[in-house]
Amino acid sequence: MSVEPEGYMRDAKGRLVPLETVKPEHLLEDELVRSLHQRAHSIAEVLRNFKRDGFGEVSALQTILHEKHNASIGGAKGNITLSTYDGRLRVTIAIGDSVAFGPELSVAKSLIDGLLDRWSEGANANLRTIVMDAFDVGKEGNIQASKVLALRRLNIPDPEWKRAMDAIADSIRIDSTKSYLRLHQRQTHEDSWEMVPLDLARA
Repeated sequence: MSVEPEGYMRDAKGRLVPLETVKPEHLLEDELVRSLHQRAHSIAEVLRNFKRDGFGEVSALQTILHEKHNASIGGAKGNITLSTYDGRLRVTIAIGDSVAFGPELSVAKSLIDGLLDRWSEGANANLRTIVMDAFDVGKEGNIQASKVLALRRLNIPDPEWKRAMDAIADSIRIDSTKSYLRLHQRQTHEDSWEMVPLDLARA
């Protein structure tokens, strides 16, 4: 990031502007935004350290239990849930796969397009909506894997549909594996678990 000469600010087009020509309300806005960003970066660093320490401490507990008692805790892929003795607090580590799709997905879409044209329009209007929505590109420019995979649960007795579902299965790629640290709490055993909010949207 470039450092502006004393007495100047850089505008959105990269031009140096003398401070005395900048409106007071723009200076106040600039100061507020920079302050919030600075505080947010500090909070983000705390969260990164908390996540790293949390994974490390859970792993250490697993090692201690295994070495001292020849017992292991945790499930498939490293998923594990730990609870306080009173059952009111728990910590969960979840390992999730991120799914992407290969070029076979376009083959599946072509097969399904042909099917929708062949089937009668009226009887399958809802199905057409479901299928087209599955292949819709979201705001981030990606297809939502859950919607595409949900198509495979539809029981449609048509050989062409089965070919399309096989093409979807062949297109599946495990893009990456992500680890999540989640904390839940409840007041009594009758209450539902509530996630401890660690992001701005849920706080």
